[in-house]
Amino acid sequence: MEVPIGFLAKLWSFISFLPVFLLLFILGVIKAALFGPISAIIIFTGNSAVVIGLWPAHFLWTYYCVAKTKRLGLTLKVFVLVTLPLPLVLWPVIGVTGNLLVGIGYGFFTPLIATFEATGENVKEKIVRYFVDGSWSTVEGSCTIVVDFTDFFFHSYFSFMDELSEQVPDDEKPMDIKLLKLPSCLLVSLLAIPVDVLLITAVALCKSPYMLFKGWKRLLEDLIGREGPFLETVCVPFAGLAIILWPLAVLAGVISAFISSFFLGFYAGVIAHQEDSLRMGLAYIVSVVSMFDEYTNDLLYFREGSCLPRPKYRRNMITSSSLHERTLSIEKESNHWNSERVVSHGSKLVSEKSKLKWAIQQLRPVQVWDWLFRSCEVNGRILLREGLIDVKDIEECILKGKCKKLGIKLPAWCILQCLLSSVKSNSPGLLISDDVDMTRFNWPKDKVFEWFIGPLMIIKEQIKGLQLNENEEACLRNLIMTCNNEKPQDWDNTGFPSDDSVRRAQLQAIIRRLQGIVASMTRIPTFRRRFRNLVKVLYMEAIKTAASESEAGGGSSRSKSHSKKYVLASQEAGSSKFKVISNNFGEKGHEEARTDTMDDKINDNGSIV
Repeated sequence: MEVPIGFLAKLWSFISFLPVFLLLFILGVIKAALFGPISAIIIFTGNSAVVIGLWPAHFLWTYYCVAKTKRLGLTLKVFVLVTLPLPLVLWPVIGVTGNLLVGIGYGFFTPLIATFEATGENVKEKIVRYFVDGSWSTVEGSCTIVVDFTDFFFHSYFSFMDELSEQVPDDEKPMDIKLLKLPSCLLVSLLAIPVDVLLITAVALCKSPYMLFKGWKRLLEDLIGREGPFLETVCVPFAGLAIILWPLAVLAGVISAFISSFFLGFYAGVIAHQEDSLRMGLAYIVSVVSMFDEYTNDLLYFREGSCLPRPKYRRNMITSSSLHERTLSIEKESNHWNSERVVSHGSKLVSEKSKLKWAIQQLRPVQVWDWLFRSCEVNGRILLREGLIDVKDIEECILKGKCKKLGIKLPAWCILQCLLSSVKSNSPGLLISDDVDMTRFNWPKDKVFEWFIGPLMIIKEQIKGLQLNENEEACLRNLIMTCNNEKPQDWDNTGFPSDDSVRRAQLQAIIRRLQGIVASMTRIPTFRRRFRNLVKVLYMEAIKTAASESEAGGGSSRSKSHSKKYVLASQEAGSSKFKVISNNFGEKGHEEARTDTMDDKINDNGSIV
């Protein structure tokens, strides 16, 4: 696109932009006023009911699991049990207040942002989308938030607590603290919290005006000159919105600094325990303020370092001389990079444009989830026809909550298929479709996904090093669905081509790691919601397959009985069976997931994530 050059061109670009922005902003505010209250009421009422309703169970079960766990030593366990009432009593208040703020924020900002997103270059029927986007979809999104929130606190939370109370390997030492160190650690934490909260909040408040006006200046310059993040047409409508909402971002930064200061102050007690020194803990109280000041200076592009004192709070800490040498080397590299940059204005815009295109091509978490469950649906249909999944497996998942085969093995099978395809195509990342390659440069910038995708990249390299042939790959796909894969002897009568016990053990370890990764994924609410839809699809496919076999008359007596059973169940119960999925999968499904994760940690030294 043509970038305005000169004062008059930039002024005309700014003036012509204002009417479009004002109309979109007013329309977004109107939609937020209409649908925002409904969305806020749904989120606040639904989530608050979950928080208050499950609070007694959370209170008792947390105490029970902490008292039962072997992962904590006696001293630390007693300390945790004594201090637990405070956060548990405050949790309903924090939960209700947080849900109120989330409901208001989601109800207002979602219609507003959706209105501006309708200006994208690839959006068809923009006039209609201006009015439709962010209206009823906001209400539907609020219902999804309540469902995911309920899944997490009704299923995932208890799964985490149950894992805490599980038996630990004999070679794993419990986490503990020394009783003699406890008074000094508590003293340091009690001193650090008020001091650090006051000083860190003061630093954040002092830097907030600079952050506000410096951000406004940069956004206005980029908007008028169509540089930086507003170079492309698709991003221009968000410019005014970003300028208006920037004070809220500054306020959120100050609030975040205030909240994090409590944890930073409490960590002083941890320093005193780790270094076995009261003096080191007191030194950390002063040093953390200096580190926070230096962090804000880097964020606002101020002078490096901090004018505040930073005493040494670790015995094996980097000295000031080595830190100075490191700073000089960084400056040298920065000067070398700056000297190689092209100074011309046009080349600068081309560079920024390429960076923006790279950012737009970043994969979003929803795209990865779509790929995984679309793959599970397609491969699940194939496995149904091949007999690796049958109607009995789906029945056990729906009625009894035994979802290991569908909820653990099937996604692991799909991920293994992706890894094998990536190795064959010599892809630098994970080949999730014919034209999409997920690498370290474009995968979702989300910590949760990094925990999952990082180990998958390592497993891909391990598979590449094993150099599997086609017979081994085909057999491996069957074994991941049919065998326990706990020891090499499990594959003796499976027809696996290789008799090498070491090779078998390596492949079984890979399968266990994949199943452990999937078991961790099952605790994410998004996974649970999509998994219920997957079971519905496979259930209907199983009914259709069984009915067709019954009509053809070529199936076995067992297939006919299953067909009659499922057709009758579908006629009598309809969709009521699927209401059982959520409860049963929560009661038994997460236990299987927890067992898989535990087995994986025992067999593979905890290197799942």
